[in-house]
Amino acid sequence: MELIDTHSHIDVDVFFDDWQEVLCRARGVGVIGQVLPGVYRAGWERLLLLCSKENDLYPAIGLHPMYLQYHGRQDLDALRMHAGRGKLVAIGEIGLDYFIEDTNRAAQQELFEAQLAIAAEARLPVLLHVRKAHDQVQATLRRLRFSGGGIVHAFSGSLQQAEQYLKLGFHISICGTVTYDRATRIRAIAAEIPLQHMVLETDAPDIPPVSHWRQRNSPEYLTEILSALAELRGEAKEEIALQTTKNARNLLGL
Repeated sequence: MELIDTHSHIDVDVFFDDWQEVLCRARGVGVIGQVLPGVYRAGWERLLLLCSKENDLYPAIGLHPMYLQYHGRQDLDALRMHAGRGKLVAIGEIGLDYFIEDTNRAAQQELFEAQLAIAAEARLPVLLHVRKAHDQVQATLRRLRFSGGGIVHAFSGSLQQAEQYLKLGFHISICGTVTYDRATRIRAIAAEIPLQHMVLETDAPDIPPVSHWRQRNSPEYLTEILSALAELRGEAKEEIALQTTKNARNLLGL
């Protein structure tokens, strides 16, 4: 089976000492590609360097809504420059995060819209980070008539919100939360949405599957997410692997 991890951060500091071993183990279990999203400009250089060295690492840089204090207007200019070079597979991760109540929502919205404009100019899909703000994100996508599509990373909304994303041309990304019995809502959604609109991710080093709770997550654990999803849906792992990999390739041009 061939799998694509559509959201992995093996470029960050917790992998500095062993990222090559992590990559080797992931390849060994069938992970043929990893998309590495950027979250602030200072981290882009290492991310892009790793992707230039390894043919199965794909760059997608952006300005994350939770790191507003690190972003400036010049960072948007730099993002536009990189997007215009044709080497990115997506813009992200970008979006809105209302989980922390005292966040500057106006600044998040301005940043989100600016990055959607860059993605539209470059004809790139986007990787969405959304917490407690799915309705606002969907309203923004509709108002700006964004048609580039993308992936809703580590989806945590309702079934109705998932269905609206599908209508907007987005795929829903399933991560390690689906392995937890107590995560009843996302497990129900994962069992319900069409396989043609689903991709897989680890979000390593975050959101480990239940067997690695409180440990560093790793791209090699994507197979555990696949197994949990197959059990929930009553479908063969091979079928899910084939379709989700096809979805990622088609959307991101891999």
